[in-house]
Amino acid sequence: MSTDYTILLIEDDREISTTLSGVIKSAGYNIVVAPNGMEGQKLARTTNPDLVITDMMMPKMGGFPVLESLKSLPSPPKVIMITANEGGRHKAYAEMLGVDDYLRKPFAMDVFLEAIARVLAKDKNSDESEKPPKGPLSRSRKKS
Repeated sequence: MSTDYTILLIEDDREISTTLSGVIKSAGYNIVVAPNGMEGQKLARTTNPDLVITDMMMPKMGGFPVLESLKSLPSPPKVIMITANEGGRHKAYAEMLGVDDYLRKPFAMDVFLEAIARVLAKDKNSDESEKPPKGPLSRSRKKS
């Protein structure tokens, strides 16, 4: 199943990148991968992704400068930041820079996919969340 959504994954750890990109692709999303923040910043400009998933701590350019550069794009994408960092101040700073979600590693893949579906469901031009996502997880899962 394919969707009209393009996701840019910026992750420097090759194993994590391979795993997450495989999960994203198997869920039916279009995926573009960058191994660091500098490449991710370039790809964000050329591919115009709907969603950027970026690690926080990376060589060359970390997640925070990536977030700042994404805000300057004509049509900024939604952003999910992923990190192994436990600090609350980092999360607060990421939220101040406009992330749509913040996931701490390690996380379950169903939590990851639910975050993607939830963020993509947000309408880009308003605060409404009524627009259904085009991905395979268009219905929210009920927790028991």
